[in-house]
Amino acid sequence: MTRYWLGVVQRAHVLRGVEWGIAQTNHGKRAGVQRMQPGDGFVYYSPKTSFPDGDPLREFTAIGRVADGDVYQAEEDPNLMAGFRPWRRAMAYSSHARSAPIAPLLPVLDLTRGNPNWGYQLRRGHLEITKHDFAVIAREMGADELVG
Repeated sequence: MTRYWLGVVQRAHVLRGVEWGIAQTNHGKRAGVQRMQPGDGFVYYSPKTSFPDGDPLREFTAIGRVADGDVYQAEEDPNLMAGFRPWRRAMAYSSHARSAPIAPLLPVLDLTRGNPNWGYQLRRGHLEITKHDFAVIAREMGADELVG
């Protein structure tokens, strides 16, 4: 059964993940990416352009499907914090997708509709969303090939 996921990550890191063809959430913790399976839908929401001092963004910034393969732990990168070995999954991102603001979708998404505190649940950093929400977001981002 296909499931759908939302990761909350600042845009600069999302763009790096798209370039590398990977998904990583919650500061590299294993739990979120471990729950995803090949074929699952995945979308990134970016509240800011960068962390910690980036500008507010509030946009969906990448979308795709989990690619074949298992979750894996990256090798230590000398450019990052010593000992940092994040958990990742291979991704097939839509090459047609464009960023899309969340504001016009607030009254439509199951995640946000009728919930004035919708942003609070995003603090988890990685959460399951409905098929409906994934389809609405994919269409808004111009990634219609992911809807089906």
